[in-house]
Amino acid sequence: MKGLAEFKKTIRFKRNKYSYFSISEFSKKTGIQIKKIPFSIRILLENLIRNSQGIPEEIIDSLKKWDGKIKFQKEIPFYPSRVLLQDFTGVPLILDLAAMRNKMKEMGKDPKKINPFIPCHLIIDHSVQVDYFGTEDSLRKNMEKEYERNKERYVFLKWAQNSFKNLKIFPPGSGIIHQVNLEYISDVITQREIDGENFLFPDTVIGTDSHTTMINGIGVLGWGVGGIEAEAALLGEPVYFLFPEVVGVKLKNELKEGITPTDLVLYVTQKLREKKAVGKFVEYFGDGLKNLSVFDRATVANMAPEYGSTCGLFPIDEKVIKYLEWRGKDAKLVEKYSKENLLYYDYIEEPV
Repeated sequence: MKGLAEFKKTIRFKRNKYSYFSISEFSKKTGIQIKKIPFSIRILLENLIRNSQGIPEEIIDSLKKWDGKIKFQKEIPFYPSRVLLQDFTGVPLILDLAAMRNKMKEMGKDPKKINPFIPCHLIIDHSVQVDYFGTEDSLRKNMEKEYERNKERYVFLKWAQNSFKNLKIFPPGSGIIHQVNLEYISDVITQREIDGENFLFPDTVIGTDSHTTMINGIGVLGWGVGGIEAEAALLGEPVYFLFPEVVGVKLKNELKEGITPTDLVLYVTQKLREKKAVGKFVEYFGDGLKNLSVFDRATVANMAPEYGSTCGLFPIDEKVIKYLEWRGKDAKLVEKYSKENLLYYDYIEEPV
């Protein structure tokens, strides 16, 4: 693995040992007051430490002077830990991989060397039609009709599922892409074996749907991109963008009776449009988060495209840990790592 080896540390959990890249150690060496830095920027910083051979001095100097108002003019490489695809854009992308394999075969090379470099999940939901409704067997009949109508497509996708490494396909009827991403795919903290060594790092995702931002409701940094960017990422290339500005939204108290999360997100959308949050990261903080469930947060995070920002992150906290426990995930490991690597929001210190 690439990365700045001097900041690599280990953490033990139960009987296992994991390696990770320490934001804390990096901040000590550089003089960055990391607890002032928003969690979304900390995630980007960890990504840079883990995947690069050096971090530009311009970024380090700006982070040392962080006051929440600094505008960056430096482009950075970002390596998401996985790619999420919906079917309208995902199927053509898988066809591209198949075409690459054909070309490899023509060149006398091993076509099986063409695979997604990082985990890739394709959810079939956008193109599914509803022909039957209002009866107990509506779901079954709709699924049968879908497979009959698009038989050639599903024969190809079954081949792809069995042929490519790092590709998992969720068939029609599995659910809406963002719900599947939130409830089944994301572990919040990724565990991955690389060159025989077990690593932990934040789950991050780019998806070919603008509302990929919903995943930010559980502390996972993610947003929507175009098909070309997604294809480049799953082949191991970074996504490049300007180091982002961050708009903080402080939430206090709790919603009054009769006020829904939808009402909240419409109000937040109005205010963020006034603040011109277009192209920026938004991050939520404050005691009010304690009174929002993970599903409430996901509703607000889902609407990031409507308020114009790249994403709207809710950091990892006790609510996220309890949600992971409910899902049967390794919540204690997520809690241990996120606290150890300063990615856990304890409501004591607030970023600027």
